[in-house]
Amino acid sequence: MNISRYRGSAVAFAATLVMTFFAAGSLMAQSGGTITGTVLDQAAKTITGASITVKSESGAASGTATTGAEGKFSVSGLAAGSYTVETSAPGFALNTRRGVPVTAGGTQDVSITLNVDAISQSVTVQETIVLAAETAPMGNDLDATSAKTIISSAVIQNFMAPVADFAEVIQQAPGAFSLNPNGIGLGQGKSFFRGFADGKYSMTFDGIPFEDTNDPTHHSWASFPSQWISSTEFDRSPGVPSTFGPSNFGGSINLRSPELQADPDIRGTFTYASFNTKLYSLDFESGQLGKEKKDSILFNINAMTSDGYQTFNKQQRDAGYAKFQHRFSSRTTLSLYSGVVDIWNNTPNTTNPTRAQVAAFGNNYLLDSTPTCVAISLNCPAANGSPDPYYYGYNTYHVQTDFEYLAFASDLGDGWKFDTKAYTTRYWNKQFYQSGSTVNLSTASPSGVDKLNGYRHAGDTAILTKESKWGVFRTGMWYDWAYTDRYQIPSNIITQVDTPFGNFHEHFVTQTFHPFAEYEWHATPRLVVTAGIKAGDYKMSLNQYQDVKTVLCLGGTLTTFPATAGIWAGAKNCVGGAAFVSHSGNYNTWLPTLTARYRVWQQWSVYGEFAEGNTIPPSSVFDVAGGNVLTPPKPTVAKTYQAGSVLKKNRWTLDLDAYYIHFQNAYANYLDPATQEPVYYATAPSNTKGFEAESHVAIGWGLSVYGNVSFGSAKYKADPHFAMGGRWVANAPNNIEGLNLLWQHRNFDMGLTFKRVGRYYNDNGTVNQAIQINPFELVNLFANYTVKNQSYLRGSKIQLAINNLANAHNVVGITPATAGTVTTPFVASPNDLLNLLPGRSISLTITGGYAPRR
Repeated sequence: MNISRYRGSAVAFAATLVMTFFAAGSLMAQSGGTITGTVLDQAAKTITGASITVKSESGAASGTATTGAEGKFSVSGLAAGSYTVETSAPGFALNTRRGVPVTAGGTQDVSITLNVDAISQSVTVQETIVLAAETAPMGNDLDATSAKTIISSAVIQNFMAPVADFAEVIQQAPGAFSLNPNGIGLGQGKSFFRGFADGKYSMTFDGIPFEDTNDPTHHSWASFPSQWISSTEFDRSPGVPSTFGPSNFGGSINLRSPELQADPDIRGTFTYASFNTKLYSLDFESGQLGKEKKDSILFNINAMTSDGYQTFNKQQRDAGYAKFQHRFSSRTTLSLYSGVVDIWNNTPNTTNPTRAQVAAFGNNYLLDSTPTCVAISLNCPAANGSPDPYYYGYNTYHVQTDFEYLAFASDLGDGWKFDTKAYTTRYWNKQFYQSGSTVNLSTASPSGVDKLNGYRHAGDTAILTKESKWGVFRTGMWYDWAYTDRYQIPSNIITQVDTPFGNFHEHFVTQTFHPFAEYEWHATPRLVVTAGIKAGDYKMSLNQYQDVKTVLCLGGTLTTFPATAGIWAGAKNCVGGAAFVSHSGNYNTWLPTLTARYRVWQQWSVYGEFAEGNTIPPSSVFDVAGGNVLTPPKPTVAKTYQAGSVLKKNRWTLDLDAYYIHFQNAYANYLDPATQEPVYYATAPSNTKGFEAESHVAIGWGLSVYGNVSFGSAKYKADPHFAMGGRWVANAPNNIEGLNLLWQHRNFDMGLTFKRVGRYYNDNGTVNQAIQINPFELVNLFANYTVKNQSYLRGSKIQLAINNLANAHNVVGITPATAGTVTTPFVASPNDLLNLLPGRSISLTITGGYAPRR
């Protein structure tokens, strides 16, 4: 019924004027529209006491409301039109929903999700957030447009050993597994998922990409100890165009630093663990400073020493970071971050023992403590006092890293927002090691190697956002400039005197420019469609110096130093030729994305995604005689198709996704007989497809169960023209399962985690699906007691962590001594290198200090 109809009725019933007056008031109220909804946090838990302000975009009157016990609200009596709904709650960032349509007499239902504010303002809300994280330790969120798993801070703090690194953080996520032969956090772990190895996925820290410069692999263990990681978003897709990274080929692992809190916090921690591992750590947080409480600072310093699981693979690490934030206003913040890590260890260039060494010395053998061969053994065929090639003192590995950024974020008003991060990061790995199983001290071909892999990044990420009643437009760019210095020089392991000409030496600069534009269209209150495109532009400019292995003498003559040359007698050298050769490579790719998300109801959403990611060729494509590469290979591209569902109920969650990925593989080459230039051609593409699911059930009394499962295949396209056609991609299990049994009650946190990795294959040097790796299981146990609000020592904690509870020693990787062929099956050799699960490790951690009430 509308007002005009009512007025007609009023004329017909003039005798009942008083009744008509009251009826008119009633009908006038009914003619107004209503906006109702539910306010949730990121774990789909309802928020009580959230403030709702509804404003007409045409300037008409507005209304307000407050959510009740079930997080629901209602604002009625609204004139037809378009409205902006602003939602706020203590401890959460302001949420603005524009363009909510209201019709006369109609009801528009919206579901609003609030994100945690950068600086939490309320103790009460912090308790809610912690409880939500404990209820759902891992999982996707209701606003997802791709298959991803958010790993909460509660998991990192309570169900990981303090010495762990990022590889252990993602270990329990669907479809992923990590390997580290020296023990968790005690070396460079490698992670795999969906058949993608390191270098086929990006990694970021607080949204800033970081990667090696000769190929996009990562050394995150040397930049970000687990104490510096608050949470992690593991996105198994190329993401949307605003997802920055050099190799979103298979996905991205996004690490987050701890958020600044409202109250002071200071804690000291000591950990003693297996393999004589000791970790000392100090955490300090100032809380909000000053009368206006606009400034906050936190920092961590830590030191770790360990003998490592493998014999004499020792490590010493000193590290520290600080984070500062200043709030100019509720809309504008400035953040500063700086982290520095210094690592010394004795890791050799080959981090795995041979099959014969394992048989002779045990599963944890790598190096020994005898400088010279004084007795005949497997490593010393003669007792003649010659240098022992497996002496740990012949291997030094010194890594220095730093990571800094300045972040500025501002809500400019009228729907405009700006976010930028200017950054610099450095990785400097200076290594000296014995190469091979035989020591050679001659100057002609010494067996020691002096090696450097060093680079410095500087760049910026910038995003400009405009929110309107129709949706959200984002544009911006990622720019990165990186300088690299790399060399590898044969050297005498006793005197550490290098030969005059190395295996290679290069300086190069890589510039990355990723401009993007995307539009998030709010087609209806329930349907959101995002479309966009990103340009992946790279320019690599190289100077490669004369050497005896890669570019060679650059027009000169490769000769040998004469016998009269003293210590250089017999060594290779160049006579004449250019000192270096300069060249460059340019790579350009357009990467489109299309996603859609539909909110079926407030706690259930479904999504679909198409996205492309790419990876450029490594700098090693220029490592040919004369550096003569006029036409380098093209970037490889992955096309990802995914669909999924996210469901959050009071007692259980269920996240599902199915995917199909078609990706190109690295190019091979042959030398053009006329020009002697390498000609690159595509190798067999691969197809990856599968299904993933993760679920969490809150049983009650603090008891809950989290589990995930993945089934898939990653195979090269069946094609008789390719040797690998129809075979499995390396390190791609056909199934992976995970199960976590958790009990979190009052002061106690206990967890039993189980991970099973199904059968997969290693490369035999020529083709994959040649060396079968049998399934293996890992079981970990965690138990914690935390002093909470009832004591001045709240925040103090005792932690027990047992990794690899069953002390399994499965072979999880094999590098064959002799490369096979398509027709020659793999035959085990005593000289095969074996990657083994590290044995059981136990750590006990004691934390003492003062923490705010939570």
